[in-house]
Amino acid sequence: METNITISLGCDHGGYALKEHLKTHLEGLGYACEDFGCHSAESCDYPEFARKAAQAVADGACRFGIVVCTTGIGVSICANKVHGVRCALCHEPWSAQMTRRHNDANMLAIGAGVTGPKLAEEIVDAFLAAEFEGGRHQRRVDQMMALENS
Repeated sequence: METNITISLGCDHGGYALKEHLKTHLEGLGYACEDFGCHSAESCDYPEFARKAAQAVADGACRFGIVVCTTGIGVSICANKVHGVRCALCHEPWSAQMTRRHNDANMLAIGAGVTGPKLAEEIVDAFLAAEFEGGRHQRRVDQMMALENS
């Protein structure tokens, strides 16, 4: 697993504790993390933080991004509004692996209310360990990304 990469992080109050847990996990594995907030469990609006984390991926400042809210749905929708981002909401490691292998996903969304810390670690690890397969999948990713320009 390559660790000389930076991962953007974003969350809302419902995902704050899990984001902090994952940041510690990632840093323990040698990854650098850019934390775009939120920075407490105080009620806040997730679009701001999901957008910042996604923009860092789209701009190339971070190789991957991870966003967390209570369900993972809101942050994944917001992240996917940023041009160039392919954010997948995953609830188990196999989907996280496959979205990297087949969709070249560059962001991962996790729901803190439905995914515990240990499972979230396994999902993140599977996502980061997988590599895009290219080939026929590249054609499909190109078609998917062309939708942004239509």
